[in-house]
Amino acid sequence: MLLMLNVYLFVLRGLKKIIDQIDFLLAVHYGFTKEELDVIINYDIKYRMRKELEI
Repeated sequence: MLLMLNVYLFVLRGLKKIIDQIDFLLAVHYGFTKEELDVIINYDIKYRMRKELEI
């Protein structure tokens, strides 16, 4: 019996910049204000990364 193992490596450096660009394009498409775009772009920093920053 032959077992295969797939290993995936994700390089996350620079990914935030790409996601921010996508967020910007979507904000333009949907007509978001600058304030709404700011909330979307900074959501990770304000809420998801809060625990990491407190350590």
